[in-house]
Amino acid sequence: MTDDGQQMTAIKRVLVANRGEIALRIIRACHEEGLEAVAVYSEVDRLSPHVRAADLAVPLGPPAAAQSYLDIPKLIAAAQGAGCQAVHPGYGFLSERAPFAEAVAAASLEFIGPPAAAIRAMGDKTEARRRMQQAGVPIVPGSTRPLADHVQARAEAARLGFPVLVKAAAGGGGKGMRLVREESELASAFEAATSEALKAFGAGEVYLEKYLERPRHIEIQILADSFGRVVALGERECSIQRRHQKLVEEAPSVAVTPPLRRRMSEAATTAATAVGYLGAGTIEFLLAPSGEFSFLEMNTRLQVEHPVTELVYGVDIVREQLRVAMGQPLRVHAGTLQPRGHAIECRITAEDPFNDFLPATGVVRYLRVPGGPGVRWDGGIEAGNEVTLYYDPLIAKLIVWGETRSVALERMRRALRELAIVGIPSSQAFHLRVMDDPEFQRGDIDVTYLERAGARLLVGEPPPALTRPLAVVAALLAEEQRAAEPPPPSPSDRPAVPQSAWLLAARREASAQ
Repeated sequence: MTDDGQQMTAIKRVLVANRGEIALRIIRACHEEGLEAVAVYSEVDRLSPHVRAADLAVPLGPPAAAQSYLDIPKLIAAAQGAGCQAVHPGYGFLSERAPFAEAVAAASLEFIGPPAAAIRAMGDKTEARRRMQQAGVPIVPGSTRPLADHVQARAEAARLGFPVLVKAAAGGGGKGMRLVREESELASAFEAATSEALKAFGAGEVYLEKYLERPRHIEIQILADSFGRVVALGERECSIQRRHQKLVEEAPSVAVTPPLRRRMSEAATTAATAVGYLGAGTIEFLLAPSGEFSFLEMNTRLQVEHPVTELVYGVDIVREQLRVAMGQPLRVHAGTLQPRGHAIECRITAEDPFNDFLPATGVVRYLRVPGGPGVRWDGGIEAGNEVTLYYDPLIAKLIVWGETRSVALERMRRALRELAIVGIPSSQAFHLRVMDDPEFQRGDIDVTYLERAGARLLVGEPPPALTRPLAVVAALLAEEQRAAEPPPPSPSDRPAVPQSAWLLAARREASAQ
Protein backbone atom coordinates (compact mmCIF):
# COMPACT_ATOMS: atom_id res chain seq x y z
CA MET A 1 0.00 0.00 0.00
CA THR A 2 1.36 3.44 -0.95
CA ASP A 3 1.13 6.62 1.12
CA ASP A 4 -1.87 7.62 -1.02
CA GLY A 5 -3.73 4.43 -0.14
CA GLN A 6 -3.20 2.83 -3.55
CA GLN A 7 -2.74 -0.93 -3.80
CA MET A 8 0.75 -1.93 -4.93
CA THR A 9 1.28 -4.90 -7.25
CA ALA A 10 3.85 -7.46 -6.10
CA ILE A 11 6.15 -7.96 -9.08
CA LYS A 12 9.41 -9.84 -8.68
CA ARG A 13 9.88 -11.41 -12.11
CA VAL A 14 9.01 -10.01 -15.56
CA LEU A 15 8.65 -11.85 -18.85
CA VAL A 16 10.05 -9.75 -21.71
CA ALA A 17 7.90 -10.71 -24.70
CA ASN A 18 10.28 -9.44 -27.35
CA ARG A 19 13.76 -9.86 -28.81
CA GLY A 20 16.86 -7.93 -29.90
CA GLU A 21 17.93 -4.57 -28.59
CA ILE A 22 14.64 -3.65 -26.91
CA ALA A 23 14.51 -6.94 -25.00
CA LEU A 24 18.03 -6.30 -23.73
CA ARG A 25 17.10 -2.71 -22.82
CA ILE A 26 14.12 -3.89 -20.75
CA ILE A 27 16.12 -6.66 -19.06
CA ARG A 28 18.69 -4.12 -17.91
CA ALA A 29 15.96 -1.83 -16.55
CA CYS A 30 14.43 -4.77 -14.65
CA HIS A 31 17.77 -5.55 -13.02
CA GLU A 32 18.30 -1.91 -12.05
CA GLU A 33 14.81 -1.88 -10.51
CA GLY A 34 15.66 -5.01 -8.50
CA LEU A 35 13.51 -7.35 -10.60
CA GLU A 36 14.34 -10.63 -12.32
CA ALA A 37 13.86 -10.82 -16.08
CA VAL A 38 12.84 -13.79 -18.20
CA ALA A 39 13.71 -13.82 -21.91
CA VAL A 40 11.95 -15.69 -24.70
CA TYR A 41 13.62 -16.72 -27.93
CA SER A 42 13.03 -18.44 -31.23
CA GLU A 43 15.41 -21.06 -32.57
CA VAL A 44 17.50 -18.51 -34.51
CA ASP A 45 17.79 -16.22 -31.46
CA ARG A 46 19.10 -18.79 -28.99
CA LEU A 47 22.57 -17.16 -28.90
CA SER A 48 21.34 -13.55 -28.88
CA PRO A 49 22.62 -11.11 -26.22
CA HIS A 50 19.17 -10.67 -24.63
CA VAL A 51 18.97 -14.40 -23.96
CA ARG A 52 22.27 -14.47 -22.08
CA ALA A 53 21.47 -11.28 -20.14
CA ALA A 54 18.24 -12.67 -18.66
CA ASP A 55 17.92 -14.60 -15.40
CA LEU A 56 16.00 -17.30 -17.24
CA ALA A 57 15.21 -17.94 -20.92
CA VAL A 58 12.31 -19.85 -22.41
CA PRO A 59 12.32 -21.24 -25.99
CA LEU A 60 9.32 -20.43 -28.18
CA GLY A 61 9.99 -22.64 -31.21
CA PRO A 62 10.46 -21.93 -34.94
CA PRO A 63 11.92 -18.61 -36.16
CA ALA A 64 8.76 -17.43 -37.93
CA ALA A 65 7.21 -14.72 -35.74
CA ALA A 66 3.73 -16.22 -36.05
CA GLN A 67 5.05 -19.38 -34.39
CA SER A 68 7.12 -17.64 -31.74
CA TYR A 69 6.96 -13.96 -30.77
CA LEU A 70 3.37 -13.52 -32.00
CA ASP A 71 2.03 -16.72 -30.43
CA ILE A 72 -0.01 -15.47 -27.46
CA PRO A 73 -0.68 -18.88 -25.82
CA LYS A 74 3.05 -19.71 -25.94
CA LEU A 75 3.97 -16.39 -24.32
CA ILE A 76 1.38 -16.75 -21.58
CA ALA A 77 2.54 -20.31 -20.91
CA ALA A 78 6.16 -19.11 -20.78
CA ALA A 79 5.28 -16.40 -18.24
CA GLN A 80 3.31 -18.77 -16.04
CA GLY A 81 5.86 -21.57 -16.30
CA ALA A 82 8.68 -19.23 -15.32
CA GLY A 83 6.79 -17.88 -12.31
CA CYS A 84 6.43 -14.33 -13.66
CA GLN A 85 4.01 -11.77 -12.27
CA ALA A 86 4.17 -9.37 -15.23
CA VAL A 87 4.78 -9.16 -18.97
CA HIS A 88 6.53 -6.33 -20.82
CA PRO A 89 5.75 -6.33 -24.57
CA GLY A 90 8.49 -3.92 -25.71
CA TYR A 91 7.63 -2.39 -29.08
CA GLY A 92 6.43 -4.03 -32.29
CA PHE A 93 5.10 -7.59 -32.26
CA LEU A 94 2.17 -7.69 -29.78
CA SER A 95 2.83 -4.41 -27.98
CA GLU A 96 -0.24 -2.64 -29.42
CA ARG A 97 -2.57 -5.62 -29.61
CA ALA A 98 -5.49 -5.30 -27.20
CA PRO A 99 -6.15 -9.09 -27.25
CA PHE A 100 -2.63 -9.66 -25.89
CA ALA A 101 -3.15 -7.21 -23.03
CA GLU A 102 -6.46 -8.92 -22.28
CA ALA A 103 -4.88 -12.40 -22.37
CA VAL A 104 -2.16 -11.26 -19.96
CA ALA A 105 -4.77 -9.89 -17.54
CA ALA A 106 -6.91 -13.02 -17.88
CA ALA A 107 -3.89 -15.08 -16.80
CA SER A 108 -3.64 -12.95 -13.61
CA LEU A 109 -0.48 -11.28 -14.88
CA GLU A 110 0.30 -7.56 -14.97
CA PHE A 111 0.56 -6.05 -18.47
CA ILE A 112 3.30 -3.41 -18.44
CA GLY A 113 1.47 -1.04 -20.71
CA PRO A 114 -1.85 0.77 -21.00
CA PRO A 115 -5.28 -0.82 -20.45
CA ALA A 116 -6.61 -2.85 -23.35
CA ALA A 117 -9.44 -0.33 -23.76
CA ALA A 118 -6.92 2.47 -24.40
CA ILE A 119 -4.99 0.33 -26.89
CA ARG A 120 -8.20 -0.50 -28.73
CA ALA A 121 -9.47 3.12 -28.75
CA MET A 122 -6.23 4.56 -30.11
CA GLY A 123 -5.44 1.62 -32.39
CA ASP A 124 -8.43 2.38 -34.60
CA LYS A 125 -7.39 5.62 -36.32
CA THR A 126 -10.91 6.86 -36.97
CA GLU A 127 -11.98 6.12 -33.40
CA ALA A 128 -8.86 7.92 -32.15
CA ARG A 129 -9.64 10.94 -34.32
CA ARG A 130 -13.19 11.08 -32.94
CA ARG A 131 -11.91 10.83 -29.36
CA MET A 132 -9.36 13.60 -29.92
CA GLN A 133 -11.89 15.85 -31.61
CA GLN A 134 -14.25 15.42 -28.65
CA ALA A 135 -11.41 16.20 -26.22
CA GLY A 136 -10.54 19.41 -28.06
CA VAL A 137 -7.24 18.19 -29.48
CA PRO A 138 -6.68 19.56 -33.02
CA ILE A 139 -6.76 16.85 -35.70
CA VAL A 140 -5.75 16.80 -39.36
CA PRO A 141 -8.86 17.61 -41.44
CA GLY A 142 -10.51 14.45 -42.75
CA SER A 143 -13.08 11.75 -42.07
CA THR A 144 -13.69 10.39 -38.60
CA ARG A 145 -15.41 7.21 -39.76
CA PRO A 146 -14.37 4.51 -42.27
CA LEU A 147 -15.49 5.08 -45.86
CA ALA A 148 -17.92 2.63 -47.42
CA ASP A 149 -16.57 2.84 -50.98
CA HIS A 150 -14.70 5.05 -53.44
CA VAL A 151 -17.92 6.95 -54.20
CA GLN A 152 -18.08 8.10 -50.60
CA ALA A 153 -14.35 8.76 -50.74
CA ARG A 154 -14.86 11.02 -53.76
CA ALA A 155 -17.41 13.11 -51.89
CA GLU A 156 -15.10 13.43 -48.90
CA ALA A 157 -12.15 14.38 -51.13
CA ALA A 158 -14.26 17.08 -52.77
CA ARG A 159 -14.96 18.51 -49.31
CA LEU A 160 -11.32 18.44 -48.24
CA GLY A 161 -9.72 19.39 -51.55
CA PHE A 162 -6.82 17.56 -53.18
CA PRO A 163 -4.24 16.30 -52.39
CA VAL A 164 -5.53 13.74 -49.88
CA LEU A 165 -4.27 10.60 -48.18
CA VAL A 166 -6.18 7.33 -48.19
CA LYS A 167 -5.23 5.66 -44.89
CA ALA A 168 -5.96 2.34 -43.21
CA ALA A 169 -8.11 2.72 -40.10
CA ALA A 170 -6.14 -0.04 -38.38
CA GLY A 171 -2.88 0.99 -40.00
CA GLY A 172 0.60 2.07 -39.18
CA GLY A 173 4.08 2.17 -40.68
CA GLY A 174 2.81 3.45 -44.03
CA LYS A 175 0.92 0.27 -44.88
CA GLY A 176 -2.52 0.80 -46.42
CA MET A 177 -1.68 4.40 -47.29
CA ARG A 178 -1.85 6.14 -50.68
CA LEU A 179 -1.29 9.76 -51.68
CA VAL A 180 -3.87 11.03 -54.16
CA ARG A 181 -3.22 14.33 -55.92
CA GLU A 182 -6.18 14.36 -58.32
CA GLU A 183 -9.63 12.80 -58.61
CA SER A 184 -8.72 10.42 -61.45
CA GLU A 185 -6.33 8.56 -59.09
CA LEU A 186 -8.79 8.15 -56.21
CA ALA A 187 -10.67 4.95 -57.16
CA SER A 188 -7.52 2.90 -57.80
CA ALA A 189 -5.82 4.29 -54.69
CA PHE A 190 -8.87 3.41 -52.59
CA GLU A 191 -8.84 -0.20 -53.83
CA ALA A 192 -5.07 -0.57 -53.41
CA ALA A 193 -5.10 0.84 -49.87
CA THR A 194 -8.06 -1.36 -48.89
CA SER A 195 -6.37 -4.50 -50.22
CA GLU A 196 -3.04 -3.73 -48.56
CA ALA A 197 -4.71 -2.90 -45.23
CA LEU A 198 -6.63 -6.18 -45.29
CA LYS A 199 -3.44 -8.17 -45.86
CA ALA A 200 -1.38 -6.25 -43.30
CA PHE A 201 -3.89 -5.78 -40.49
CA GLY A 202 -6.77 -8.15 -41.21
CA ALA A 203 -9.07 -5.14 -41.59
CA GLY A 204 -9.64 -3.30 -44.87
CA GLU A 205 -11.37 -0.14 -43.57
CA VAL A 206 -9.85 3.12 -44.80
CA TYR A 207 -10.51 6.82 -44.30
CA LEU A 208 -9.46 10.09 -45.93
CA GLU A 209 -7.20 12.75 -44.52
CA LYS A 210 -6.07 16.07 -45.99
CA TYR A 211 -2.47 15.85 -47.20
CA LEU A 212 -0.37 18.56 -45.60
CA GLU A 213 2.55 19.88 -47.65
CA ARG A 214 5.97 19.52 -46.03
CA PRO A 215 5.01 19.18 -42.36
CA ARG A 216 7.37 18.09 -39.62
CA HIS A 217 6.68 14.91 -37.67
CA ILE A 218 6.81 15.91 -34.01
CA GLU A 219 5.90 13.59 -31.16
CA ILE A 220 5.40 14.19 -27.45
CA GLN A 221 6.44 11.54 -24.92
CA ILE A 222 3.97 11.08 -22.06
CA LEU A 223 3.96 9.09 -18.83
CA ALA A 224 0.85 8.40 -16.76
CA ASP A 225 0.40 6.69 -13.40
CA SER A 226 -2.55 5.30 -11.46
CA PHE A 227 -2.64 8.39 -9.24
CA GLY A 228 -4.05 10.54 -12.05
CA ARG A 229 -0.75 12.17 -12.94
CA VAL A 230 0.05 12.60 -16.65
CA VAL A 231 3.44 14.11 -17.49
CA ALA A 232 4.76 15.24 -20.88
CA LEU A 233 8.51 14.82 -21.48
CA GLY A 234 8.90 17.27 -24.34
CA GLU A 235 9.12 16.59 -28.04
CA ARG A 236 11.11 14.50 -30.48
CA GLU A 237 11.77 15.46 -34.10
CA CYS A 238 11.13 12.40 -36.27
CA SER A 239 10.84 13.95 -39.75
CA ILE A 240 13.60 11.98 -41.48
CA GLN A 241 11.67 9.00 -42.76
CA ARG A 242 11.63 6.55 -45.63
CA ARG A 243 8.22 5.22 -46.60
CA HIS A 244 6.88 6.46 -43.26
CA GLN A 245 9.58 4.55 -41.35
CA LYS A 246 11.74 6.75 -39.11
CA LEU A 247 15.49 6.76 -39.68
CA VAL A 248 16.88 9.60 -37.53
CA GLU A 249 15.33 11.18 -34.43
CA GLU A 250 16.42 14.02 -32.19
CA ALA A 251 15.32 15.95 -29.12
CA PRO A 252 14.47 18.72 -28.79
CA SER A 253 13.28 19.95 -32.20
CA VAL A 254 14.84 23.09 -33.62
CA ALA A 255 11.35 24.11 -34.82
CA VAL A 256 9.66 23.98 -31.41
CA THR A 257 9.80 27.08 -29.23
CA PRO A 258 9.10 26.94 -25.47
CA PRO A 259 5.54 28.35 -25.92
CA LEU A 260 4.82 25.84 -28.71
CA ARG A 261 6.25 23.04 -26.55
CA ARG A 262 3.84 23.97 -23.77
CA ARG A 263 0.84 23.95 -26.11
CA MET A 264 1.78 20.62 -27.68
CA SER A 265 2.46 19.10 -24.26
CA GLU A 266 -0.93 20.25 -22.99
CA ALA A 267 -2.62 18.71 -26.04
CA ALA A 268 -0.71 15.45 -25.49
CA THR A 269 -1.65 15.15 -21.83
CA THR A 270 -5.27 15.97 -22.70
CA ALA A 271 -5.22 13.18 -25.31
CA ALA A 272 -3.80 10.64 -22.86
CA THR A 273 -6.26 11.60 -20.14
CA ALA A 274 -9.20 11.29 -22.55
CA VAL A 275 -8.57 7.55 -23.00
CA GLY A 276 -7.62 6.69 -19.42
CA TYR A 277 -3.99 6.07 -20.30
CA LEU A 278 -1.43 4.37 -18.07
CA GLY A 279 2.34 3.99 -18.51
CA ALA A 280 4.46 5.27 -21.39
CA GLY A 281 2.97 6.45 -24.68
CA THR A 282 3.53 8.90 -27.50
CA ILE A 283 1.23 11.41 -29.11
CA GLU A 284 2.31 12.12 -32.69
CA PHE A 285 1.58 15.44 -34.37
CA LEU A 286 2.13 17.02 -37.76
CA LEU A 287 3.60 20.50 -37.44
CA ALA A 288 2.86 22.79 -40.39
CA PRO A 289 5.32 25.50 -41.52
CA SER A 290 2.80 28.00 -40.14
CA GLY A 291 3.34 26.63 -36.61
CA GLU A 292 -0.07 24.95 -36.41
CA PHE A 293 -0.05 21.36 -35.20
CA SER A 294 -2.53 18.52 -35.64
CA PHE A 295 -2.96 15.12 -33.98
CA LEU A 296 -1.77 12.28 -36.20
CA GLU A 297 -1.96 9.18 -33.99
CA MET A 298 -1.02 7.72 -30.63
CA ASN A 299 1.50 4.95 -30.11
CA THR A 300 0.32 3.03 -27.07
CA ARG A 301 3.70 1.57 -26.24
CA LEU A 302 7.37 2.32 -25.72
CA GLN A 303 8.88 4.00 -28.80
CA VAL A 304 12.05 2.94 -30.60
CA GLU A 305 13.38 6.48 -30.21
CA HIS A 306 12.74 6.85 -26.45
CA PRO A 307 16.50 7.15 -25.64
CA VAL A 308 16.81 10.71 -27.01
CA THR A 309 14.14 11.84 -24.54
CA GLU A 310 15.87 9.97 -21.72
CA LEU A 311 19.19 11.70 -22.41
CA VAL A 312 17.69 15.19 -22.65
CA TYR A 313 15.34 14.92 -19.68
CA GLY A 314 17.29 12.57 -17.41
CA VAL A 315 14.40 10.11 -17.03
CA ASP A 316 14.59 6.33 -17.40
CA ILE A 317 11.30 5.72 -19.21
CA VAL A 318 11.41 1.93 -18.94
CA ARG A 319 11.99 2.02 -15.20
CA GLU A 320 9.06 4.41 -14.89
CA GLN A 321 6.94 1.88 -16.82
CA LEU A 322 7.91 -0.78 -14.30
CA ARG A 323 7.09 1.46 -11.35
CA VAL A 324 3.66 2.33 -12.77
CA ALA A 325 2.90 -1.37 -13.28
CA MET A 326 3.78 -1.97 -9.62
CA GLY A 327 1.30 0.68 -8.53
CA GLN A 328 3.94 3.24 -7.61
CA PRO A 329 3.79 6.94 -8.48
CA LEU A 330 5.93 8.53 -11.19
CA ARG A 331 9.22 9.99 -10.02
CA VAL A 332 8.80 12.93 -12.42
CA HIS A 333 6.42 15.84 -12.04
CA ALA A 334 4.77 18.09 -14.60
CA GLY A 335 6.25 21.56 -14.88
CA THR A 336 9.62 20.66 -13.36
CA LEU A 337 11.32 19.26 -16.46
CA GLN A 338 13.24 21.32 -19.00
CA PRO A 339 15.28 19.96 -21.91
CA ARG A 340 19.01 19.90 -21.26
CA GLY A 341 21.32 19.73 -24.24
CA HIS A 342 20.55 17.88 -27.46
CA ALA A 343 20.34 14.18 -28.38
CA ILE A 344 20.35 12.42 -31.76
CA GLU A 345 19.55 8.78 -32.57
CA CYS A 346 20.48 6.91 -35.74
CA ARG A 347 18.77 3.58 -36.38
CA ILE A 348 21.42 1.09 -37.47
CA THR A 349 19.69 -1.37 -39.75
CA ALA A 350 20.83 -4.41 -41.74
CA GLU A 351 19.99 -2.77 -45.06
CA ASP A 352 21.89 -1.56 -48.09
CA PRO A 353 21.02 2.16 -48.40
CA PHE A 354 22.73 2.34 -51.79
CA ASN A 355 20.48 -0.41 -53.16
CA ASP A 356 17.04 0.98 -52.22
CA PHE A 357 17.58 -0.06 -48.58
CA LEU A 358 17.38 -3.73 -49.52
CA PRO A 359 17.30 -5.85 -46.32
CA ALA A 360 20.46 -7.88 -45.78
CA THR A 361 21.26 -11.17 -44.12
CA GLY A 362 24.47 -12.77 -42.97
CA VAL A 363 26.75 -13.34 -40.00
CA VAL A 364 28.29 -10.41 -38.14
CA ARG A 365 31.98 -11.27 -38.49
CA TYR A 366 33.29 -8.30 -36.55
CA LEU A 367 31.68 -5.52 -34.49
CA ARG A 368 33.39 -2.48 -33.02
CA VAL A 369 31.02 -0.40 -30.90
CA PRO A 370 31.72 3.32 -30.53
CA GLY A 371 32.20 4.83 -27.08
CA GLY A 372 33.46 7.91 -25.33
CA PRO A 373 31.66 10.88 -23.77
CA GLY A 374 27.97 11.23 -24.56
CA VAL A 375 27.68 8.04 -26.65
CA ARG A 376 25.07 5.34 -26.04
CA TRP A 377 24.78 2.06 -27.96
CA ASP A 378 21.51 0.14 -27.64
CA GLY A 379 22.43 -2.97 -29.59
CA GLY A 380 20.91 -6.38 -30.12
CA ILE A 381 23.79 -8.08 -31.93
CA GLU A 382 27.33 -9.25 -31.26
CA ALA A 383 30.10 -10.67 -33.42
CA GLY A 384 29.08 -14.16 -34.50
CA ASN A 385 25.33 -13.44 -34.48
CA GLU A 386 23.32 -14.19 -37.59
CA VAL A 387 20.97 -11.57 -39.07
CA THR A 388 17.99 -13.17 -40.82
CA LEU A 389 14.99 -12.01 -42.82
CA TYR A 390 12.54 -13.28 -40.19
CA TYR A 391 12.46 -10.01 -38.27
CA ASP A 392 12.76 -6.24 -38.63
CA PRO A 393 16.20 -5.17 -39.96
CA LEU A 394 16.84 -2.89 -36.95
CA ILE A 395 19.94 -4.28 -35.24
CA ALA A 396 20.97 -1.38 -33.00
CA LYS A 397 20.48 2.27 -32.15
CA LEU A 398 23.36 4.71 -31.88
CA ILE A 399 22.49 7.67 -29.66
CA VAL A 400 24.59 10.67 -28.69
CA TRP A 401 24.12 13.64 -26.37
CA GLY A 402 25.82 17.04 -26.52
CA GLU A 403 25.50 20.39 -24.79
CA THR A 404 24.23 21.87 -28.06
CA ARG A 405 22.94 20.49 -31.35
CA SER A 406 26.22 21.28 -33.08
CA VAL A 407 28.15 19.36 -30.42
CA ALA A 408 25.75 16.43 -30.80
CA LEU A 409 26.22 16.47 -34.58
CA GLU A 410 30.01 16.35 -34.27
CA ARG A 411 29.75 13.60 -31.68
CA MET A 412 27.48 11.53 -33.92
CA ARG A 413 29.93 11.92 -36.82
CA ARG A 414 32.75 10.70 -34.62
CA ALA A 415 30.70 7.78 -33.28
CA LEU A 416 29.59 6.71 -36.77
CA ARG A 417 33.21 6.70 -37.94
CA GLU A 418 34.23 4.60 -34.94
CA LEU A 419 31.50 2.05 -35.59
CA ALA A 420 32.63 -1.00 -37.58
CA ILE A 421 30.33 -3.79 -38.76
CA VAL A 422 31.80 -6.51 -40.96
CA GLY A 423 29.72 -9.28 -42.55
CA ILE A 424 26.51 -7.45 -43.45
CA PRO A 425 25.64 -4.15 -45.13
CA SER A 426 24.25 -1.50 -42.79
CA SER A 427 22.81 2.01 -42.79
CA GLN A 428 25.97 3.44 -41.19
CA ALA A 429 27.23 5.25 -44.31
CA PHE A 430 23.79 6.75 -45.00
CA HIS A 431 23.65 8.24 -41.53
CA LEU A 432 27.09 9.75 -41.90
CA ARG A 433 25.97 11.47 -45.09
CA VAL A 434 22.88 12.82 -43.32
CA MET A 435 25.09 14.28 -40.57
CA ASP A 436 27.22 15.97 -43.26
CA ASP A 437 24.24 17.32 -45.22
CA PRO A 438 23.86 21.13 -45.04
CA GLU A 439 20.04 20.95 -44.91
CA PHE A 440 20.10 18.63 -41.93
CA GLN A 441 22.78 20.71 -40.23
CA ARG A 442 20.53 23.78 -40.55
CA GLY A 443 17.57 21.81 -39.22
CA ASP A 444 15.75 22.48 -42.49
CA ILE A 445 13.90 19.16 -42.54
CA ASP A 446 10.37 17.82 -42.91
CA VAL A 447 8.76 14.50 -43.83
CA THR A 448 9.77 14.99 -47.50
CA TYR A 449 13.46 15.44 -46.65
CA LEU A 450 14.62 12.10 -48.05
CA GLU A 451 12.60 12.59 -51.24
CA ARG A 452 14.41 15.87 -51.81
CA ALA A 453 17.85 14.89 -50.49
CA GLY A 454 17.98 11.29 -51.69
CA ALA A 455 19.66 12.16 -54.98
CA ARG A 456 22.74 13.41 -53.14
CA LEU A 457 22.63 11.05 -50.16
CA LEU A 458 22.02 7.69 -51.81
CA VAL A 459 24.31 7.72 -54.84
CA GLY A 460 27.92 6.71 -55.25
CA GLU A 461 30.11 4.63 -52.99
CA PRO A 462 30.20 4.77 -49.18
CA PRO A 463 32.63 7.36 -47.75
CA PRO A 464 36.29 6.22 -47.89
CA ALA A 465 36.61 7.04 -44.18
CA LEU A 466 34.39 4.02 -43.55
CA THR A 467 35.47 1.60 -46.26
CA ARG A 468 39.26 1.75 -45.71
CA PRO A 469 39.23 0.74 -42.02
CA LEU A 470 36.65 -1.95 -42.76
CA ALA A 471 38.87 -3.33 -45.52
CA VAL A 472 41.71 -3.64 -43.02
CA VAL A 473 39.45 -5.44 -40.53
CA ALA A 474 38.11 -7.75 -43.25
CA ALA A 475 41.65 -8.57 -44.33
CA LEU A 476 42.62 -9.39 -40.76
CA LEU A 477 39.65 -11.72 -40.40
CA ALA A 478 40.52 -13.42 -43.67
CA GLU A 479 44.11 -13.84 -42.47
CA GLU A 480 42.90 -15.42 -39.22
CA GLN A 481 40.65 -17.81 -41.13
CA ARG A 482 43.50 -18.86 -43.42
CA ALA A 483 45.79 -19.38 -40.43
CA ALA A 484 43.26 -21.76 -38.93
CA GLU A 485 43.17 -23.89 -42.09
CA PRO A 486 45.86 -26.51 -42.87
CA PRO A 487 48.33 -25.13 -45.45
CA PRO A 488 48.11 -26.58 -48.97
CA PRO A 489 51.01 -28.81 -50.08
CA SER A 490 53.82 -26.85 -51.80
CA PRO A 491 54.92 -28.04 -55.25
CA SER A 492 58.57 -27.27 -54.40
CA ASP A 493 60.79 -28.34 -51.58
CA ARG A 494 61.04 -24.72 -50.52
CA PRO A 495 57.89 -23.72 -48.56
CA ALA A 496 55.88 -20.85 -50.00
CA VAL A 497 55.68 -17.69 -47.89
CA PRO A 498 52.24 -16.13 -48.33
CA GLN A 499 51.99 -12.37 -48.21
CA SER A 500 50.04 -11.04 -45.25
CA ALA A 501 46.59 -9.75 -46.20
CA TRP A 502 46.76 -7.49 -43.13
CA LEU A 503 50.08 -6.01 -44.34
CA LEU A 504 48.78 -5.53 -47.89
CA ALA A 505 45.65 -3.76 -46.60
CA ALA A 506 47.78 -1.52 -44.38
CA ARG A 507 49.98 -0.62 -47.35
CA ARG A 508 46.91 0.24 -49.46
CA GLU A 509 45.65 2.37 -46.59
CA ALA A 510 48.96 4.24 -46.39
CA SER A 511 49.16 4.81 -50.17
CA ALA A 512 45.58 6.17 -50.25
CA GLN A 513 46.41 8.93 -47.76
